[in-house]
Amino acid sequence: MFIPLKDENPTEKFPVITVCLIALNCLIFAYQALSPQGLEYYVLKFGIIPYEITHWNFQPGLPRVAWPLSLLTGMFLHGSLWHLGGNMLYLWIFGNNVEDVLGHFRYLSLYLVSGLSASLVQTIFSPDSKIPMIGASGAIAGLLGAYLVLFPSARIKTLLFLFIYVTIVYVPAWIFLGVWFVLQLSNAGLGGGVAWFAHVGGFLTGMAWVWQRLRKGLNVHNYYS
Repeated sequence: MFIPLKDENPTEKFPVITVCLIALNCLIFAYQALSPQGLEYYVLKFGIIPYEITHWNFQPGLPRVAWPLSLLTGMFLHGSLWHLGGNMLYLWIFGNNVEDVLGHFRYLSLYLVSGLSASLVQTIFSPDSKIPMIGASGAIAGLLGAYLVLFPSARIKTLLFLFIYVTIVYVPAWIFLGVWFVLQLSNAGLGGGVAWFAHVGGFLTGMAWVWQRLRKGLNVHNYYS
């Protein structure tokens, strides 16, 4: 098991969108948790259900939003404090540098497109699932893919657990994110309540999105570490 603590990759501009996304996700979770209806109500109401998409209808008996809207709302829901905390940690460490390079609007576009793509990829691999999908991890996976393209050599300070041995190591982003991606692939299809294919889809979307911008002349030569 490994947990990123920070990256040695300073930014030039304040990451406005990253901070706003973190604040929005935290506020929504706090509202869910403190609401009399509880977390489960909002998961059922606003989560993404693949069956609705593939069968073009709504889950009967559930107080649901229309499924096209759930593709957006599901990105901002989390099922637990650990779920939220892990996603926001990755969003802060890797998102701020990507925003620094892409700019606020393109960065937000990448985030939303990656989240949408992640949900659709998961739907393709589990078309009959009636379990709501929630969380920002698909969108954040897109930022990880973008980070890998933009900063492959940036060093990531990582807390590493090897059985009872715990240490801190510094590893290049291409190793850290490469291992992360392989773990998502190896777990895909295992279930366990995690939308692994969404992570894979989001990550590949982020990589493709940035590569396409590079082909169109996005100047990032000053940002490689």
